[in-house]
Amino acid sequence: MLALICGAGTLPAQVSNAQPEKPLVCVMEGFAPDGLRADLNFRLETLGSLLIQLGQHGVTDVCLCGAIDRPSLDPSKLDEQTAPLIPLIAGALTSGDDGALRAVMGLFEQSGFTVRAAHELVPDLVAPPGVLSEKWPDSQMREDAKLGSNVLAALAPMDVGQACVTGGGQLIGMETIGGTDFMLSHLPDTSLLAQGVLVKGPKLGQDTRADMPTIGPETIKNVKRAGLSGIVIDAGDVILLDSEKCIALANAAGLVLWSRTGE
Repeated sequence: MLALICGAGTLPAQVSNAQPEKPLVCVMEGFAPDGLRADLNFRLETLGSLLIQLGQHGVTDVCLCGAIDRPSLDPSKLDEQTAPLIPLIAGALTSGDDGALRAVMGLFEQSGFTVRAAHELVPDLVAPPGVLSEKWPDSQMREDAKLGSNVLAALAPMDVGQACVTGGGQLIGMETIGGTDFMLSHLPDTSLLAQGVLVKGPKLGQDTRADMPTIGPETIKNVKRAGLSGIVIDAGDVILLDSEKCIALANAAGLVLWSRTGE
């Protein structure tokens, strides 16, 4: 039996709806997904109890999907099943994003569960290669896409983010703990924005089972709102939520949407 360990957004419902049998929906308090009703609710402070409940429900596989901001730990709400896990949880909270997720996935695996990726359960979620929009990248955007990929590769050991904005041969913005949308809303006021491009892809060596880079309709809207000219994602390594809507929004906004293969 499959259990979804859910965060916010539309991804958990898409994964659930694609399964031949309804999975057990486990929702972290404060991060309810769109369009799904929780079978189990949990907090970080009750994670140990959740692991026991999963076993009682006959769960064998788990999929971590949806958006979760890094939660804080409230010692007053800690239950006795979770108390022995505090050293691991505390270490995860002070790690980078990938390090934290590796620790959490390791906990599920140590408890006997197989961790499945959302894109493994729903392969169509992953963006296909090619220019998906009507508008095509020009030579400058191609150079800026290369620059963005090189920046992400160089910063991968720091485990800080999956996206950056480049334009006119310069780095304009870099995703950090606030995420992609926060970066897009806090870009500097520069004339380079008009030719700027959002570049997004996984960090080198990143475990994408629980955190494959993702864009969706809101990303398209935020890129347009930021005054950029396009979006470049890594083909095969980025989830494109509601792809038809994303492409339609990109076309309506005159944006390039390019799923790049590294050429």
